Amino acid sequence: MGPKARTKSVQNRKLSGKSEHLFREKLPDRVVVKAIQKGFSANHDVQDLWSPNVQTVFKALASARLCAAVWNNITDCDETYNYWEPLHYLLFGSGFQTWEYSPVYALRSYVFLLIHALPAWIYGLVLHSNQVLVFYFLRWLLGFASTTSETYFYKGVVQQFGPKVGRLTFVFLLFSAGMFQSSSAFLPSTFSMYMSLLSIGAWFQGNYILAILTTAISAFLSWPFAGIIGIGIAVDVLILKKRWRLFINWCVISILIVLVPIILVDSYFYGRLVVAPMNIVVYNIFSNHGPDLYGTSPWTFYFLNGFLNFNFIFPLGLVALPTVLITKKLKPIRNQSIPLWLALLPLYVWILIFFTQPHKEERFLYPIYPLFGLAAAFTWTCVESCLKALKLPEKLTQYLTLSLILSSSVISVSRIIGQYRGYHAPMDVFLELNRLSWESEGDSMQYNICMGKEWYRYPSSFFLPNNMKLLFVASEFRGQLPRPFDPLPNGTRSLPPYMNDLNKEETTRYAMLKDCHYLVDLETGLATEREPQYSQMTSEWETIFQVDFLDNAGSPQLLRAFYIPWFSETYCKKIPYVLLKRKPSSNNKKKRQR
Repeated sequence: MGPKARTKSVQNRKLSGKSEHLFREKLPDRVVVKAIQKGFSANHDVQDLWSPNVQTVFKALASARLCAAVWNNITDCDETYNYWEPLHYLLFGSGFQTWEYSPVYALRSYVFLLIHALPAWIYGLVLHSNQVLVFYFLRWLLGFASTTSETYFYKGVVQQFGPKVGRLTFVFLLFSAGMFQSSSAFLPSTFSMYMSLLSIGAWFQGNYILAILTTAISAFLSWPFAGIIGIGIAVDVLILKKRWRLFINWCVISILIVLVPIILVDSYFYGRLVVAPMNIVVYNIFSNHGPDLYGTSPWTFYFLNGFLNFNFIFPLGLVALPTVLITKKLKPIRNQSIPLWLALLPLYVWILIFFTQPHKEERFLYPIYPLFGLAAAFTWTCVESCLKALKLPEKLTQYLTLSLILSSSVISVSRIIGQYRGYHAPMDVFLELNRLSWESEGDSMQYNICMGKEWYRYPSSFFLPNNMKLLFVASEFRGQLPRPFDPLPNGTRSLPPYMNDLNKEETTRYAMLKDCHYLVDLETGLATEREPQYSQMTSEWETIFQVDFLDNAGSPQLLRAFYIPWFSETYCKKIPYVLLKRKPSSNNKKKRQR
């Protein structure tokens, strides 16, 4: 081959690589497929070159996350009382305070609340919206943030590991019940999930500055333990790339532009010097009891939870590392610059730390939910390579992949529908309460609505009509309930009485039943002295609204975890979730007659 021929060959190879990238990024999907078939089929598998473009991915994710914003339940009382309630206090001047917001302990950052309060305040100011619409507007913003960060993550996966891994990751995340639940939750762990998507996506695209900065934002602003996810970035930048100066410089810059403002703002709100991220670490690791006093769970908790939220994708994600190592010689994944084991390192380090802790909560896994989708995509790509190496028909491999995607998606949708149908009653009841309040708009009387054992399902003061106040009545729960914030502007600084960090019962939180005008309750059929069946006290209470609620004790385990048409309606037991109204007393009736 002469010099001209060699030069032309090299140019053709470069042009081929550029064209392949151009086809994937710039042209519509159908054009990409045709172009690949014409120009690249001799050297590449068409399926290996095609993946949905960024615009398509964004639209699909936006549709799913908007549905989550509208239909998601509030599954954790921590979301209500530690985030929605103090946010409502900042916006509207009323809300419940937990011990974490006492200046004595100061575990929570007001900066995290303020970045959500600002768009909510602007929305309410411009459109004069009621509190319920402000709540759903914020949820929509959370869903949009998830969509944006997931799309950026997808782009990084495609660039680093190729279209096949990218499109599998996209589909696994799109239909995941876990992503549906976590994407619009108002929790630091959800915010850390957004930041993890951005930091790892930036890492995969070689943007180390953004990767370091978003990891710092996640650790300082939302959840200190989320900094663990940056371990892969640190190893790559410091050990593999040996870019110490860049890493140290941007760690210092992150402290100056992220942590210092957080300290200043929180110190202002608490009225003393406060480093909230440090307080969280000290409480959870160095205190005598840590979070274990709020309950412990068996080692199987996260495995069961992972299967419920990701079904087949979860075990595929767990075995990603050994699968990648076993199939290494087949070179199933075309990674550009990051070793596969390093990309999986944050997932396995998180699992090692959190799976071994006695106190377990579902939200603790939110930051690594996207990594399960990526890890499962690694595993299945390796499986496909093994099937090809065994000379199995290509059609069979395609059918197996399609079967995995369809079955996992259907199961996830079944999980989502089951959770909504079974546990959405509390939000329905308070929406009905708002409807009743709107119908009697001219009524200037103030009413008390009470909750006993259902206190932890309260959907937040965003659902509480302006002429109503929430009170707690005694129940079998013997821990510490929250209390109302003291009035603004100094309510965040005042030392609330009767607060402890040991979850000890504070009887000052309870109201007398006679002070309740309305009451929300779940009719379990069981009664105790502190938890009577209020709806059976017909001389005092009348049921004005009720919604079906799934009875866990009386329903089969499979059917309460997933919705299966006909079977769920037939074999699941429903019990009433009721809104009760106090009947006028006989004395009041006599006064009215006179």
